[in-house]
Amino acid sequence: MDNVSISITLFVFLATVLLITWKPRGLNETIPSSISAFILVLFGIVSLGDILAIFNIVSGASITILSTIVMTIVLESIGFFRWVAVNLINKAKGSGKRLYLYVVVLCFLMTVFFNNDGSILITTPIIIQIVKILNLKRHQQIPYLISGALVATAASAPIAISNIANLIALKIVGLTLNSYVAMMFVPSMIGIITITILLYLYFKKDIPVTLPLIEANLSGIKKDRLVPRHPFDTRPSHENVDWWMFRMCILVVVGVRASFFLLTSFGVPMEWIAIVGAIIIVTIRWIRNKTGITDVIKKTPWHILIFALSMYILVYGLGNVGITSIFVEWLKPLVTNDLFGAIFSMGIFLSVLSNLVNNLPAVMIGTITLTEMNVDLRLEQVMYLANIIGSDIGALLTPVGTLATLIWMFILKKNHIHYSWSEYFRVTIIIIPIGLVVSLFSLYLWISWLFI
Repeated sequence: MDNVSISITLFVFLATVLLITWKPRGLNETIPSSISAFILVLFGIVSLGDILAIFNIVSGASITILSTIVMTIVLESIGFFRWVAVNLINKAKGSGKRLYLYVVVLCFLMTVFFNNDGSILITTPIIIQIVKILNLKRHQQIPYLISGALVATAASAPIAISNIANLIALKIVGLTLNSYVAMMFVPSMIGIITITILLYLYFKKDIPVTLPLIEANLSGIKKDRLVPRHPFDTRPSHENVDWWMFRMCILVVVGVRASFFLLTSFGVPMEWIAIVGAIIIVTIRWIRNKTGITDVIKKTPWHILIFALSMYILVYGLGNVGITSIFVEWLKPLVTNDLFGAIFSMGIFLSVLSNLVNNLPAVMIGTITLTEMNVDLRLEQVMYLANIIGSDIGALLTPVGTLATLIWMFILKKNHIHYSWSEYFRVTIIIIPIGLVVSLFSLYLWISWLFI
């Protein structure tokens, strides 16, 4: 490619990343990414043949995530998340530290069972409502809010199906969901637990030991009024939980999650499993209370497929003009035949890249880069896992690192909770580098033990 093509690609890519992270006037991220992808196609930097190949890569992951979001919408409509909010307060029994633990566990599980962006959309309004119900002071609110956000985002690392970027890259390096979990679950969980402990120690003085207002609030306010309102809310707040629907929907969600691991090993595409699960849960709701699919159609972010396709076209364009070859030249001497160097080089590289340009394009760039190194397949797969740790955990250093943290900052602002980027950074500059190093070192030890 000539210098003009390189200049166009770099300018278009950087402009897209800027607009996605800045989001002027609430600009949907799909608009700049799709326009930029069209420009690269128009100038012949990415061919139509490339687009077909890219679609085959991103479509399955996108459909899986969309189907998962459909399930969250149905669960919200039957009162699941309202029930969670009320019970977090009840179960805490007046203990601020116990509530902190429950909030962190909630955020982790929401990501594991759904996805990281959906988890932020669901849990952040719930946590905001809880801290407001309890009349916590601002410095007491922050530990629950930021710890929940960081854990929810990092929780997409243990299993690939909780993050669209993880799923897209998974297919490229030839890992199955089961092999991914076998190699990644333990080291990433060690990293997440480390981050959780560090966050608790950092905020220990701000977390209230007791919640003196909890009994007054619970006795003086009807449960309906404890209900958080958030983007997936579709029913009037006075409606109660339909317990039969509740149990059936949870059964479907757990069944779908288990099927991802059981059936994909037999060659069943995960997007088929996700689609079937979404259809079942929507059908159960319709049979039970004759609720149609209007809310599902309106609330589902259908643009995800276009966004993922467009972003991958941009990254593919970087590869076509030789940008990823530069990264290969930089990194290959550090990774060849050295497991420790391969893990730390790729993990730190992806962390830096994610915090500069967001983790979705970063993990795509990293994956393409490592596939061009022509290293042993096993080493390539381990380097990919280091990529994921960098893009899911290392990316948390700044709000721009992940779309989930940007969404979190937006929700806080919308709810009149001021939390600046500098305040965020003062927490993460201490927590995240340690969590990243622990995660990468744990990956090194775990892989070394697995393949002795």
